[in-house]
Amino acid sequence: MTDVATDQPPQDVGSQRSIGDAIRSMEIDTRLLGMLAALLVIWVGFQIWSGGTFLSQRNLWNLTVQTSAVAIMATGMVLVIVSRNIDLSVGSMLAVVGMWMALLQAEILPDIIGFDSPWTWIITLAAGLIFGALIGAFQGAIIAYVGVPSFIVTLGGLLVWRGVAWAMASGRTIAPMDNIFGRFGGGGGLDGTIGGGWSWIVGIIASAGIVFLLINGRRRRVRYGFKLRPKWADYVIGVIGVGTILGAVYYLNGYFLPERLAIREAEARGIAWPAEGLNISLGFANPVLLAIVVALVMTFIATRLSFGRYIFAIGGNPEAAELAGIKTKMTTVKTFALMGVLVAIAAAVQIARLDAAVSGLGQLTELYVIAAAVIGGTSLAGGIGTIPGAVLGALVMQSLQSGMVLVGVDAPLQDIAVGVVLVLAVALDTFYRRRSAS
Repeated sequence: MTDVATDQPPQDVGSQRSIGDAIRSMEIDTRLLGMLAALLVIWVGFQIWSGGTFLSQRNLWNLTVQTSAVAIMATGMVLVIVSRNIDLSVGSMLAVVGMWMALLQAEILPDIIGFDSPWTWIITLAAGLIFGALIGAFQGAIIAYVGVPSFIVTLGGLLVWRGVAWAMASGRTIAPMDNIFGRFGGGGGLDGTIGGGWSWIVGIIASAGIVFLLINGRRRRVRYGFKLRPKWADYVIGVIGVGTILGAVYYLNGYFLPERLAIREAEARGIAWPAEGLNISLGFANPVLLAIVVALVMTFIATRLSFGRYIFAIGGNPEAAELAGIKTKMTTVKTFALMGVLVAIAAAVQIARLDAAVSGLGQLTELYVIAAAVIGGTSLAGGIGTIPGAVLGALVMQSLQSGMVLVGVDAPLQDIAVGVVLVLAVALDTFYRRRSAS
């Protein structure tokens, strides 16, 4: 037996006889391991298929940037689905909010505060967040107080907001974006990244965070008399986590600024151009860092705040949650409003990356966002889901799509592959729930 009052390893650690026993001792979600295995298969498969191009530093850097917007929205979709709802309108919402922010900075604000004002990006982003929250709250209010199913409300939103986005600009492409606002997209050389040095700092802070969480978690278990994980399990988790983070920083820092942009950067800094060239690491792109911050905040909301616990309680048993005094209707409105805020953040990333808002912005994005959440372990039956799983699901989906584009798979076949993966994810979720219930 494991001593729950002292920090001692269990007596039978040495008798672990299988990988399954080791995984259970480490308390790792098997579905999370399954996603990691699937991601590894996808990466290795496309690396071979592409002749060694897929896992290049340049392609992985681009992959992380492309994943950011979907990952940001997937964190919100987790809470929506956990509450036994669905939001089919996120792609169209992204289009209308993105078009609104583009019009503000390209056509409306210049007439009021002038071009290149330092306030342009602040006003634009604030207006986008408010607009997204209002759209989400509006749809949530219809669902909660009128009683229309979320599937119908957001299906209507998918059509309505797409039409509104087109009408706002009459199908025009709105460009260009404000220079400072454009940094949200990760383009423009070093302006869109934090650089190699800061990437190392972020990696070291993240590594220290993993060590702190492991130590603090163990102390809390001792304090409250909970069963302890074997010490070797904490060591393994810590080594793998820290090694993965620092390894990713080291590898991605090997992607250097293209020579043309490096020359421009050297001239701006007054650096003489050496004969062997100048290697300037791009480091993490701004949208990637933004997605990480959003994921951390959303994890805190879902696991530490009463609002997050209310959502999981509603998803587990709505009737019991209401009898327990939870304001289920208002919680639903807040959940969809939060989804709208996250869509606005993703819209800022998308239009900044494109340096424009186009009429087709966000098409089929709802498919990838829902698929990312479901693949990440969020149950469509409600009550079950994790933010890190959704982020990993977004990376799986984007890896699949980017890999198929890289090797030249036709667009119809790409849609077929995504559809098959989504159905398989739901089938696995159903199988997992049945096995857990038996």
